[in-house]
Amino acid sequence: MKVVIAPQSFKGSLEAAKVARAIEEGVKRALPGAITVLKPMADGGEGTVQALISASGGEIVTTMVTGPLGNKVLAAWGIFPDRTSAVIEMAAASGITLVPPGSLNPLLATTYGTGELILAALERDCRKIILGLGGSATNDGGAGMAQAIGVRLLDKKSNDLPPGGAALVSLHHIDVSGLDSRIAGSQILAATDVTNPLCGEKGCSAVYGPQKGSTPEMVRQLDTALEHYAAVIKRDLGISVMD
Repeated sequence: MKVVIAPQSFKGSLEAAKVARAIEEGVKRALPGAITVLKPMADGGEGTVQALISASGGEIVTTMVTGPLGNKVLAAWGIFPDRTSAVIEMAAASGITLVPPGSLNPLLATTYGTGELILAALERDCRKIILGLGGSATNDGGAGMAQAIGVRLLDKKSNDLPPGGAALVSLHHIDVSGLDSRIAGSQILAATDVTNPLCGEKGCSAVYGPQKGSTPEMVRQLDTALEHYAAVIKRDLGISVMD
């Protein structure tokens, strides 16, 4: 008998590869003669880097980046064997498992560290980046990530916005003149398994905000901020992100 073992990670407990090995041990106990094939899976969240690098034979590297609440975290990401492609997961830099229980705050949490991982990949001459979007503690619409790679998000007094989704309600202008020039020559693929729009009753704040610590009032506050963010993006950059 052949048994294919293809689990995802158990969030906050075990990465997918370790889950697969644990299941394999159980299968071998029950069916000593079984042939097992381990194929750890991922959905863009925690474990995406490990799954893709294990499957491809690439290299795991680590970079010290800004965590979701501003603390420093050591984040793992991967380089594929071609040495020009990388895989990054938000969960490693801006993830919910990086925040102690009781400290979740999506009003202030930032994706800045995810942007720092993109810069790290660019420094290693990777020009194709798979970016896994799951498992974050953040609700800032990627604003922190954009700031890390050189975008300025400015209020009416031309001050840079502070971290977090709540601050986006004060966004007045987006300045992309300082965007890292290497971005233009790169391909960034978003890896996600959901189809939520940005705002509304099925939007990111309403659907995912509560698991990140949002109260109903926080959900309304963040949804309003992201709706304004989207309007400024459309006005200043000509890109519609609402849907």
